[in-house]
Amino acid sequence: MKPQQPVASFAEIRALLRALPGPDRAAADAAAAREGQLTKPPGALGRLEELTAWLSAWQGRHPPRLERPRVAVFAGNHGVAAQGVSAYPAAVTKQMVANFIAGGAAINQLCKTIDADLRVYEMNLDEPTADFTQGPAMSEADCAHAMAYGMMAVEPGLDILCLGEMGIANTTSAAALCHALFGGAGKDWVGPGTGVEGDGLKRKIAAVEAGAIANRAALGDPLAALAALGGRELAAIAGAVLAARLARVPVVLDGYTCTAAAAALYALQPGLLDHCQVGHSSAEPAHRALCARIGKRPVLDLGMRLGEGTGAALAVMAMRGAVACHVGMATFAEAGVSGKEG
Repeated sequence: MKPQQPVASFAEIRALLRALPGPDRAAADAAAAREGQLTKPPGALGRLEELTAWLSAWQGRHPPRLERPRVAVFAGNHGVAAQGVSAYPAAVTKQMVANFIAGGAAINQLCKTIDADLRVYEMNLDEPTADFTQGPAMSEADCAHAMAYGMMAVEPGLDILCLGEMGIANTTSAAALCHALFGGAGKDWVGPGTGVEGDGLKRKIAAVEAGAIANRAALGDPLAALAALGGRELAAIAGAVLAARLARVPVVLDGYTCTAAAAALYALQPGLLDHCQVGHSSAEPAHRALCARIGKRPVLDLGMRLGEGTGAALAVMAMRGAVACHVGMATFAEAGVSGKEG
């Protein structure tokens, strides 16, 4: 789904929220009915059964399909990197984008494995956002335009959309956004990110706290907070999530930064993320707390913290297993197996 006109304001974003489709209950009921007939005890496949029903509900069909996955990775640079909050220089963002294009990153290998269409979106890498410790990272128009850009990742025919990011200092941005959306102390939302520790971690906490002070006026509005403390790639992720909901395409979020971006939409309207799963539980400490806050249980827990959409892509493998079992297993009647007594 692409916006018919370029989105240039938060008023236009809010207008889209009035037309959000819900899940297809008939498709979900059909999935549940088939699960009850398959040759296994009820609930024996655990979370896989839930994922099949979720896919049916949000694809609007039964059985669901996972033949056309797309992985969209958004890359942006952050002015707050100047505060020394990352273990790597800001130049790494552009270098890693080149690595994605050359096929040398982890996400490239995972996309080959799941036969996913990988799209990498550069978000004006030569012009970082402003340093949010001094004021807003983006204007409303800049943030809305980034959201509209993210909406273009959703096209007809996709079975599922996996979202990921690349951006030096973006876990600082994610922490600042979570702090603004959900409160608590700045340190509650800050982790090592690319591997900062000691004084670097202290600088990161200080930047998150300074960002809240410098942007106090934006804290009451989730979209204003996204503009003030987020980055272009976070705004684009939020836009992609919104467009996927409008097009009824299931979404798999990656780790901490990706989930934080989507959390801005949750803060606007909690049910807005019903079409989303969190692909994995990041090793970034605050990710578990964030998932609990938005009511999401990650599909996988592998101790990863790479980003790039890697955890989301791996979750698609589990979902494909769920669909394969749901579609391919025999029913009790087909196999001549006795059902549960009583």
